[in-house]
Amino acid sequence: MDAQLNHSAWTLVIQAGPVVKLVMLALLIASVVSWAYIFDKWRRYRRIRKESSQFEERFWSGGSVAQLFQTANDEWPDSPIVVMFTSGFREWKRWESGDTPHDEGDLVSNVRRAMTVALNREVERLESGLTFLATVGATSPFVGLFGTVWGIMNAFMGLAGAKTTTLAMVAPGIAEALIATAMGLVAAIPAVIAYNKFSAELRRLHSKMDNFGAEFLNILERRASSRRKAG
Repeated sequence: MDAQLNHSAWTLVIQAGPVVKLVMLALLIASVVSWAYIFDKWRRYRRIRKESSQFEERFWSGGSVAQLFQTANDEWPDSPIVVMFTSGFREWKRWESGDTPHDEGDLVSNVRRAMTVALNREVERLESGLTFLATVGATSPFVGLFGTVWGIMNAFMGLAGAKTTTLAMVAPGIAEALIATAMGLVAAIPAVIAYNKFSAELRRLHSKMDNFGAEFLNILERRASSRRKAG
């Protein structure tokens, strides 16, 4: 019975008008691309969570920050917090080596600017694809509805010259049209769920990066103060 139903649905798709077929094709492509983004984002965010946790555990363990700076990018290449850390610490190294004026205010400003640029760049990278998911989730039901309305309109127009009208004459055309709405929902629902999940994940990561940046900046400020007093 399942095979018969699948065959009937496929037959309705084949028999649909050109406009409805075009709508279905567009929705199918949008759905496939959405799932590609979903799997890619899921793998990437899972890897980022793992690497960021490992890096923070190492960072707060009390080991050498300079040594961590040397190896962090190789050990955790996909962690945005690592990118932020290395950008900020690189500014500290320039200040410490005398490549920049030895002014504590300049140090704080330069490190904060470097980490902010790194944070914004990483967030922009992580946001890629989310706009597409949001667009698919918002527009697919309406695209499917357009295909349904168009198909139903053609189904009723086909009855204009008929002397008698029965449900059996209208039902196939309506069924063909409704498949477009179903495909619109199939494309939209996973895209909306994924967009909400990844957006929440990105907000948490952004907050985590902000907190780490503030704490790291405090550490560098204390080290700069200690160095100035010792000097």
